[in-house]
Amino acid sequence: INISVFPPSNACIGRYILNMQITSCGHTYQRCLGDFYVLFNPWCADDPVYMDNQAQREEYVLNEHGILYEGVHKHITSRPWHFGQFEDGILDICLKILDMGASYHQGSDRDRCWRNDPVHVSMVVNHMISSHTTNSIMKIPENNDYLKGTKPFSWNGSVPILQQWYNGRCRPVRYGYCGSLASVMCTVMRCLGIPSRVVTNFCFPCSNENPLGINEIFDCTGKNLCGKDKLWRYHCWNESWMARRDLNQCCGDWQCLDPTPLETGRGTTCSGPTWVRSIREGELDFDYDGHHMFSRLNSNYVGWLSQNNAKKTKVFCDTWPCGQHLSTKSVGSEQLEDITGSYKYELGSAKSKEAYYRAYRRIHPGYCNASNCHIDRELSSLKNPFLSDSGVNMRLKMANCPMYGEDVQLHWLLENLRSEPKNLKFNLCAQIITYNGCPMDQFWKDSVNVTLGPREVKNIPLCISYSQYGPYLCDHNIMKVVAVSDSECGEVLMVSRDIVINRPPVIVKLLSQPRLKVPCTAEISFCNPLQEDMKNCIMTLEGCGLFKEPMTIDLGTLASNQQARTIVEFTPYRLGSHRLLANFGCHKF
Repeated sequence: INISVFPPSNACIGRYILNMQITSCGHTYQRCLGDFYVLFNPWCADDPVYMDNQAQREEYVLNEHGILYEGVHKHITSRPWHFGQFEDGILDICLKILDMGASYHQGSDRDRCWRNDPVHVSMVVNHMISSHTTNSIMKIPENNDYLKGTKPFSWNGSVPILQQWYNGRCRPVRYGYCGSLASVMCTVMRCLGIPSRVVTNFCFPCSNENPLGINEIFDCTGKNLCGKDKLWRYHCWNESWMARRDLNQCCGDWQCLDPTPLETGRGTTCSGPTWVRSIREGELDFDYDGHHMFSRLNSNYVGWLSQNNAKKTKVFCDTWPCGQHLSTKSVGSEQLEDITGSYKYELGSAKSKEAYYRAYRRIHPGYCNASNCHIDRELSSLKNPFLSDSGVNMRLKMANCPMYGEDVQLHWLLENLRSEPKNLKFNLCAQIITYNGCPMDQFWKDSVNVTLGPREVKNIPLCISYSQYGPYLCDHNIMKVVAVSDSECGEVLMVSRDIVINRPPVIVKLLSQPRLKVPCTAEISFCNPLQEDMKNCIMTLEGCGLFKEPMTIDLGTLASNQQARTIVEFTPYRLGSHRLLANFGCHKF
């Protein structure tokens, strides 16, 4: 007997058991024929996650390989990630996540009624990634202290994280960061049949006081002081494709889901799903956490100079940095796709202003009936009238793209816009900044006297040697360089630049053609670029369809300019497009 099962498009997802009941001679027998899984189906036009583009389905559901974008908005870096949604046991782990998160719906799990709705499923997964009280999948280290766990940036893929959580009795894996949290969520969503992708936003503000403003404070040397507000250099979240029946949507569209717990007006929590189009239009009153997402993409960035007498002077107010260069992997290629236009209109355009006015009235209830002119006057009051009247233009321009071990070379460009000469004194400094905006050690300071003739343009070279920044960089490969005028000059001038220090490359070379269930070899090489020894060197290898679990190779100590070569053997155990990832770590990073 051949049996075909046709689940309706509104069936609850999960594992089903198929039983056969036989009645013969007044006796009834039960026999289990097996089990099967029902998932969301983006190929089915009646399914709420239906996606009509085949290339997009292959990318956002079937592709096990992804790219995470990191760095700063002027220097975007990338690194590969293994989603691994088709690895053995991952589907059972994903369903276990739904079981553990059932309490999110306050007892409605008795009939599993929410499991046919991708909106509620996505909310449960989003909550379980890092916000669940005891059984979340992954934790973020407090105060960037991860000595009691795995370094957040050492993960190459989602599979080891999910396996460690499942095998560890559903206790949180220590530790991750926004990129690994969003990537694990993308794995779970794709595994359940919901098209998903990871998005990176550069310059992401976190402010507890002013929802549409972010403040950073500097001292007279240019040092970034630790305040209540944080400007994350980048932040990753997840987008999932679904039709929002709760918003009366008949067709699917991208929904924003941020699994990273962030401080909001109602405490520390994840956010979403939020319709991406509603963020762009400023329509914030009918969706989950829309005002939080809009604020973090459209905030004013204000810099303050704290002087010795505790007086603070506003040195700049910029509407540009926050929410720029939103990036994700392109469909069918390794290229970056900029999707900023999906979240916000072009800055200064009429549609951008209308969306901002609309959102401003919803975020600030006191302005719900205010005119556009009234809101404009309020925004103008935030700006310092002297900011654009200094008569000096400044910027810091990179002269090289430094790699770990190389000196940082910059050009400091100054232009006098006036017909009178200017004599200025500047304090310069550099300090380490974490990806989530926490200022660390200030490792370099200097002072320079600058004389600018009428309408003169001057180029001053700056150099920060590896010996100066190397001992402080550690896992945080971002530094901030600041030049601020001395208060005795009478004018407050400041210019800053975030700089990314690139990691040395790991080179992977296949020595034989991979074939199913046939041993294959590869050469992994890495060269120590430093003028000192690298200690506790470890190479971690991972690959979906290539390794059942990550392989760790202890390289010991690498002398200066020493090249390490390792031959590894593996046997591909399933068909498909595979990628071998190699991650290098040592006492330096």
